[in-house]
Amino acid sequence: MAETWDEQQLIADGFGHVCVELAWYDGPRSGLVGIDGVAHYFQCDDVDFSRAPDEYFVWPASEILVTLEREQWGIFARWNQRYEAGTAGIESHPGQGGIDARYDELEALLAPQRQAPADARRLVAEWRFDGEGRYRVDGVGYWVRWSPDR
Repeated sequence: MAETWDEQQLIADGFGHVCVELAWYDGPRSGLVGIDGVAHYFQCDDVDFSRAPDEYFVWPASEILVTLEREQWGIFARWNQRYEAGTAGIESHPGQGGIDARYDELEALLAPQRQAPADARRLVAEWRFDGEGRYRVDGVGYWVRWSPDR
């Protein structure tokens, strides 16, 4: 299990809470996080986490996009709570399409916004976990601190 950190210490150390996870594969691949009080998308530049550093494209997200992303995340997180409780099966996962009409509508609206624009910054991520559970309606159980691309 990864080392966990206290929220106050994470904030003091300059980490931002990831409020939406869009992809995870051997680590965070894409999502939404606050950077200096402004919401940003992040997207992994390389799928091979065996090589350091973890480089990402990072670009601002508008308030409306954040609202929509958090709404879709909430649909997923509530499904995941039911799944972990044993009251929902994998066949009811909203990301499969045709399960939750609002989730599908949000996916269609948001998918084009999730591609890194040409002017996206390249930053290096350092990840920490807060130990409060990976999938929560208010976000995920990990935080990130960014540094310039090396």
